[in-house]
Amino acid sequence: MAYDASKDKVLDSWENDETGLMISINRYGEGEPKVQIGPRSYTKKDGSKSTTKAGRLAIDDVLWLNEILDKVKERLNEYYLEEGSD
Repeated sequence: MAYDASKDKVLDSWENDETGLMISINRYGEGEPKVQIGPRSYTKKDGSKSTTKAGRLAIDDVLWLNEILDKVKERLNEYYLEEGSD
């Protein structure tokens, strides 16, 4: 079965304003919600925004991830509970 972009949904997302690292909770079709680390957003020299793979995480990224991890776990758990009530 081929990938269908219309089935790929971002349920929640967070972005580190300093490093551009993004964390999101995604679901493909009726699959289970999953956490994605990346991409990383940045501003080009011409002022436009773009994204790239997250790559390796610096200490700033790890500290930020540690700060928001409880929020991410809480939201992910809520999505699982919603699924169970269907």
